[in-house]
This record gives sequence, C-alpha cells and structure tokens, in this order.
Amino acid sequence: MDQRNLRNLTVSAVGLGCMGMSEFYGVTDDAESIAVVHRALDLGCTFLDTADMYGPFTNERLLGQALAGRRHEVVLATKFGNERREDGSWVGVNGRPDYVKAACDGSLRRLGVDHIDLYYQHRVDTAVPIEETVGAMAELVTAGKVAHLGLSEAGADTIGRAEAVHPITALQSEYSLWTREVEAEILPTVRRLGIGFVAYSPLGRGMLTGAYRSPADLPEGDTRAHRFPRFGEENFDANLTLVDRVSEMAAAKGCTPGQVALAWALAQGGDVVPIPGTKRLRYLEENVAAVDVTLDADDLAWLDANIGPAQGDRYADMGTVNR
Repeated sequence: MDQRNLRNLTVSAVGLGCMGMSEFYGVTDDAESIAVVHRALDLGCTFLDTADMYGPFTNERLLGQALAGRRHEVVLATKFGNERREDGSWVGVNGRPDYVKAACDGSLRRLGVDHIDLYYQHRVDTAVPIEETVGAMAELVTAGKVAHLGLSEAGADTIGRAEAVHPITALQSEYSLWTREVEAEILPTVRRLGIGFVAYSPLGRGMLTGAYRSPADLPEGDTRAHRFPRFGEENFDANLTLVDRVSEMAAAKGCTPGQVALAWALAQGGDVVPIPGTKRLRYLEENVAAVDVTLDADDLAWLDANIGPAQGDRYADMGTVNR
C-alpha cells in the first residue's frame, strides 16, 4: 500500500480503526477481529488505531494479543483522556498530568509493547490548560514511552497552543463526505503548522457504505441509533438520500459506496489519512481496495455539489468537542 506522512511519521495511506472490535457496534468476536488485524498487516494496512476507553481497556488487550510477534510491522496509535472505569462507567474527560502518565503506563501494559508510536489526547480537558497536558505528554517522549504526540477533536486555538509546547504530529477528527466542518478552520490550521490529519469515521460510521436502509438494520446490541443522532429516526431518511447519491456514483465507477467515500477522503490531500473501522474481513478488504478507486476533478465536483452535510449532530452530546 502507498504510504503517507503525518508530519515526520510515515503510515499506510489507509489505516484501521479498531474500536468496533470491542464495543458500540454490536456483537464482537475476538477471533475474527484478530484475523482482521492479521489480514490488514498482510495487505499493508499497518496504521492501527485504538484507545484505552474502547471496551473499556479490552480493545488494547485484544490488539496486544493480535500483534504478538508482529509489533515491528505496525504503526500503533492509542489515546487517553476519556476516563472510564473497568465496569464501563464514565468518569469524564481527564487531562491532568498525573493521569496522562498513569494512562500511558496502563496502555503500554495492556498492549504489551515498550512504546506507543502515536499517543493522542482523545478529548481536550477544558479544566486543565492544554500546555500542562501536552507538557506531560512531552515527558513521555523524553522517557521513550511515546514516539509522537497527537490531539483528537481539538479546536484551532488549542492546536496552536499545544504545538508551542511540543511538536504535534497528527490531529484526529471526524471527517467524511458529509462531515466537513474541519475544512473551515481546523484543516488550514494543521496545514499551516505542518501537522498531519487523521480522518476517523470516513464512512459516516458505516452509513455511507449503503449497508443500512433503516435504524432497524443495525446489528443487535449496536448503539449507533442512540449515540449518534444521524442514525435516529428523525434524521435517517434525510441522510439516506445522501447515501443514495454516493451509491449512484459507485454504480458508475463499478465500485462500492464505501470505496467512493474513502477515495474522496484520500483525494483531500496527501496529509489526510482515513482510518475506517471494521471487524469483518470482507469489509477490510473492500476498504483497502479503495486506494485503487480514482476520482477525477469532475467526480469530486459532483460529490461536493450533491453530498451536503448530514442531518443531525455527530454526537448526542457535543460538549466534549473542542472548537
């Protein structure tokens, strides 16, 4: 697979989001998830993304198991800041320096590695100056526990203040055909500073694949209709209209709607790396094959004109998104 640079960190052009392997998107199967990770590596999709809160904690343990003997093949990213207890209950957003260091040690232990390639603050703690949080993260770099630092869902001012403390390698935020708010201020800021951009949910949490025709199509135990208003009954039909337009282009291209969505993300710049998540082998292979889908200027213009913003907020609670 082609490689892209997040500042001075080289990663596969398409990464793999691992959250759904452990939580939120229905029934999980650890054996199949491990097979997905192994197949991803075989296909050159070697940029893996997790977080301590996924599970909570079980996703990092799963990746640790999957990467036994193959750590050297992977650029491994994880995140801290959304604090949860072992029983799954939520504590809140935590950016205190002592917590940063303890969270990192916990992630290293669960992953079974001696360092993390890219360590993100998952959400900005507005009660703690970003300079203090990033200062603690920088100490992890000095200690050799972390190689590169990142932020997730941070606003432009926060990004600039963080960069003044220590170089930020990547910003991770939601970005897709129908989620494009970052284009106004966030993308120009990271590009001015030389920071790479990691696009999570580039498939609109799966809806842009065309796999779901109603909220009832979501798998048993799936929480999307409750956590993400775009999947709610009040917004679903309006958003399905946009999905059908993506499907129209996919039919013309001889590919899947999801591949069109990923090809669009890849076309937004060589500093943009999408990390679609999946726990199924066939979807992994479909996502990786999106690198071979070409969208020309006319295709991109048509998508810009016909795929407007999704109806509904990205989260039921947007309070932790720093803007």
